[in-house]
Amino acid sequence: MPDANAPAPKKPLMELPETPRVLPFLVFLLFMLIPTTVFPGAEYWLYAAKTVAGAGVLWWLRGRLPEMKWAVSWEAVVVGVVIAVVWIGLPPIKAPWELFSKAKEAKPPEVWNPVAYFAGNPILGWGFFAVRALGRSLVVPAIEEIFYRGFVYRYVISPNFTEVALNRWHAGAFALTSAMFGLAHGEHWLQGILCGAAYQWLVLRKARLGDAMLAHAITNLIISIYVVVTGQWQFS
Repeated sequence: MPDANAPAPKKPLMELPETPRVLPFLVFLLFMLIPTTVFPGAEYWLYAAKTVAGAGVLWWLRGRLPEMKWAVSWEAVVVGVVIAVVWIGLPPIKAPWELFSKAKEAKPPEVWNPVAYFAGNPILGWGFFAVRALGRSLVVPAIEEIFYRGFVYRYVISPNFTEVALNRWHAGAFALTSAMFGLAHGEHWLQGILCGAAYQWLVLRKARLGDAMLAHAITNLIISIYVVVTGQWQFS
């Protein structure tokens, strides 16, 4: 006779509700840990591989991500455009903990510009840019909105996050998720916080992730177009 007081058996890792929402994000992070100096031009090949891997994981797990459904609304379009303008218009600044640092200024990072790097092979250069633009506009919005707004926000409210409605307001979760999203974007941390807050507002307003995914996609697509039109590759 089974013991009524025995702990419930643990679910396999792949059956946990956290897995499909965190794994695509982890795949992206793992690729970022690979040094871009492993061979010349590695940063472009790694980004392409990361995009394909992220898209593949999303496709594999799509049946376990019911919230991953794109949605169209005027609010999403407005937020996407406004955030793009804010992102481009606000200058990058040091993170708060670096403002009073006396450490020697680090060498500025190399600008991500495959068109210039592969000047002798423009098809390859523009191909890498197209992969990045498509990845930022289709793959990244899905991965980040599922992770930050679909998982982190709700998990802060309750470990049984799948029982938390997407439109449930929680000040602590809102602040923490927006801050996490912002601080993940380096010197664009302020833009990132505003961006995260705006996307979270969309989720709360619409009770779904689709509008935030669309707004995120519009923001990134506008920035990619801006890069091509103006040659401001630091936004790439």
